[in-house]
Parts: sequence; structure tokens; C-alpha cells
Amino acid sequence: MSRGKKITVLLVDDHVLVRRGFRRLLEDEARISVIGEAGDGVEAIKMAGTLKPRVVLMVWVMPKLNGLLATKRILQVHPEIAVVILSMHSEDSLVRQAVEVGARGFILKNAAELDLASAITRVAAGEFVLDPQLSQQTAPKNARNSGLSPREREVLQLVVDGKTNKEIAARLGLSKNTVSTHRTNIMRELGIHKTAELVVYALRKRLVNIP
Repeated sequence: MSRGKKITVLLVDDHVLVRRGFRRLLEDEARISVIGEAGDGVEAIKMAGTLKPRVVLMVWVMPKLNGLLATKRILQVHPEIAVVILSMHSEDSLVRQAVEVGARGFILKNAAELDLASAITRVAAGEFVLDPQLSQQTAPKNARNSGLSPREREVLQLVVDGKTNKEIAARLGLSKNTVSTHRTNIMRELGIHKTAELVVYALRKRLVNIP
């Protein structure tokens, strides 16, 4: 993102007062510009296609189409958009589903200190943002303590950042096959079998950098 360019944001929530509150929180941020509001998942998909925001702040529970399905459909057409999902619930399965559809952040809507501006800025910069309260929760079932090598931690960091094997290989000067082997070894070492679970676990156990 070029310096000085504002981060455009689409707010999605079925409550007008909640959207108004979010807008007020963000209006004082010089680098952020709220360019639209949607009241349900169907409207969110249409507005995302029309406005092409850099970030979509998406509540999970909504009429017509929930935030998870709306996120999936938006990213199928516009993968460059970063979606941050807001939810009242912190179950691990919900975080995992959000990661699986491509969301770049998961924040608890009822958090006492809801720092939306920071979350939006970070996902716009390519980070994955997980609510601090979630990172303190327990690890997934069957997951083990980390015994990863420094190189495996480098690969894991890039996996969490959403990089493909090809991109990781280019970044680290490795072959795609080597990266694939590292990913397999990481998942075996941690006792995890899916990439989405791996991302959630790495974030919660602080195996990667979360500024």
C-alpha cells in the first residue's frame, strides 16, 4: 500500500446504530476512510463488488446471508479484499471456519477494548489479526508443544501470512518441494492436519509474530 493512501473500508452489520458506532470510531483515523455500509450479507457482496474496498469489516450473524458465507463469496471474486470478521462467540470452530473461507482477521465484537483501527491497518498491511483474548485460549485437541526448527518457524510464519508454497519458496530461496516437505513436517510435529487449524494454533500459541 503506497504511503499516504487511505485504507478504504466497508462496514457490514445489520444494526444501524452499531455501524454508526464503528464509523465514529474510525472517522478520527487519518489513514482510514469508510466508503460504505451494508445491512446484510447479500448487500455486502454487491457493495464489495461496486466499491472494491481494501478492507471489509464483517459481522458474523446477519439476516439473508451470514457473514461467513458473504465473506466466502466476496473473496471468490475479489481475493485482494481483506475481510475482518466480528463475532460475539469465541469457539475455536468459528475461528477455523473464518480462516478456511479466507478471512484475514477474527475479532470479538463484545471486546471491552475494540481497537478496530489497528485491526484494519494490520490486515491492510497483509497481517492476520486474531483477537488477543483468543490467543490466550487453549490449543486445539491433540495439538502438541512446538519442537520446530528455525527454518520451520520461518515457513510457518509465511503460511500464517497467507503465502503459497511458491511464494514461500521464492521468499526463502528454496524449492517448492522443500517448502512442501517443511509444511508436512510442521503439521506432523504439531499433530495438526489442516492448514486452517495450523494457522489458528500458531496464532494462539504465539509460534509466529503477532505485533
